[in-house]
Amino acid sequence: MKRSEINRIIRDAETFVRAQGFFLPPFADWTPQEWQSRGPEAAEIVHNSLGWDVTDFGLGEYEKKGVLLFTIRNGTLEELSKGVGKVYCEKILVCNPGQMVLHHFHWRKTEDIINRGGGKLEIVLHQADANGRLSNEDVRVNCDGLWHTVPAGGRIVLSPGESITLRPFQYHQFSALEAPVLVGEVSTVNDDASDNHFLEPVGRFPQVEEDEEPYRLLVIDYPRYYPYARGSRAG
Repeated sequence: MKRSEINRIIRDAETFVRAQGFFLPPFADWTPQEWQSRGPEAAEIVHNSLGWDVTDFGLGEYEKKGVLLFTIRNGTLEELSKGVGKVYCEKILVCNPGQMVLHHFHWRKTEDIINRGGGKLEIVLHQADANGRLSNEDVRVNCDGLWHTVPAGGRIVLSPGESITLRPFQYHQFSALEAPVLVGEVSTVNDDASDNHFLEPVGRFPQVEEDEEPYRLLVIDYPRYYPYARGSRAG
């Protein structure tokens, strides 16, 4: 992806998120220059991969296969294993019509996917088999406290305010219907380095062509700008 495209996507997302009445933490607005001046007090943001994340899954088709994310808070696997501290994660995503978040499941993470505003969100579901492929089994999911049984390849459509809980080994692919959607995600600790399994081999982070200066840093940019970035999961 070209940096100019990433910059445009983030600017558009900032406008859309504000229009939905949702507010991001202060570090969402830090410029690359501000990042360079930050000390060790900001290390958790970097080491826990908080912040802007734009991906086309390495396919070069962001408008069809891609998503913008912002990780607001996230703990560590060490905290999760001990059951103390930040054992949770929260993100927002911006999904546009015609754009898919590709089929994947998580080995460990349980997550709530929440429609926080905009249009409707369609989620396609499959259970994974023992080999991590698509199963023909029905999928049992909970939506806002109510249990649903969905056939393999079935769909759940979430209107604003509605949510679905997805457990490990439950494949999900989602996209916005007709209008952009602000998607919330509340989960156990997120680990993009080892907990994502995509149905087809793809990259998690984009290859960036630097045709202009960054407007906001992506999580993969931290090692180049932040002096205390060693150990960042995204780096």
